[in-house]
Amino acid sequence: MIRTDPARPYTVVGAGAIGGTLAFHLARAGHPVHVIDIDEAHVAAIRARGLVLRGPSGDQRVSVAASTPDQAPARLRRVLLAVKAQATEGAADWLADRLERDGFVVSLQNGLNEEAIAASIGAERTVGAFVNLFADVVEPGVIRDGGPGALVVGELDGTVSDRVEEIVADLQSWGAAKATDNVPGYLWAKLGFGAMLASTALVDAPMAQLIDEHRPFMQAITAEVLGVAPASRLEAFDQFDPGAYLPSASEAEREGATDRLVAWLDTQPKDRSGIWRDIAVRRRPVEVHQHYRPVLARADELGRPMPLLRAMLVTLADVEAGRVPMGEERLVELERWMSR
Repeated sequence: MIRTDPARPYTVVGAGAIGGTLAFHLARAGHPVHVIDIDEAHVAAIRARGLVLRGPSGDQRVSVAASTPDQAPARLRRVLLAVKAQATEGAADWLADRLERDGFVVSLQNGLNEEAIAASIGAERTVGAFVNLFADVVEPGVIRDGGPGALVVGELDGTVSDRVEEIVADLQSWGAAKATDNVPGYLWAKLGFGAMLASTALVDAPMAQLIDEHRPFMQAITAEVLGVAPASRLEAFDQFDPGAYLPSASEAEREGATDRLVAWLDTQPKDRSGIWRDIAVRRRPVEVHQHYRPVLARADELGRPMPLLRAMLVTLADVEAGRVPMGEERLVELERWMSR
């Protein structure tokens, strides 16, 4: 059995919600951790005061090395990549010049990023992963803990290697991380769930409330995405059951799955998505459009029109650019597409 070794060092590229949370727990468990981020204020705060995880019981703090990319070490070995999807190619190219021959990069990101990483550093040095972690950067150097979630790690060829077992053992410091032989099954399931979350970002209201009140649309857009998934086996995670949204599922199965999902989301301390936060609070581009490019490409190959997903992405871009305001009327407008 592979055991946690506190001597294993990690470099976390992208110290935001995902990267910052995992960096905190790895460092607290005794691993040497170096975080790299383009946000100079975030890096300066971590250097000055440590990396802070803010939870219901207050702030916890750990010391980690921190730098911007231009100050980063020349050679890296164990890298957890947690940048936004649209920054993946640039980050992977940057890593290609620094990664040790026996080093590897774990894609702890939303979306389908492994292929882009492998194109820069090689498939043999790319490790796949799926993460569903509710957290936020609330100020420089401070991550608000979003509670437990799901995290799985696996090789691109479906094997469970020694390095995967080591990564999983170390990430147990965060929570219930596990190895898998089916990373694509999780990533495509997350894209189905993500279509719901992206839709809720059109309104300034809790995710659970919006999914509950707009069930037919939420179920239909999820079915569109999952209906083109190439994964032979879609994997359930947390309280999201992708099988319940496939065409073969019954209405009772869809409703029961949605009941469970809404009830679970209603218990989460973070009641709005990171997509909503990027638009409403941080005023920065969302990564959703990057997430669904391969989904739309796959749909084109299969001759599937994807009207709800396409309309939602157009509306999201309009809200993001300030052409239309957030509001429930955005979802009402999208629901009209269901009857066309």
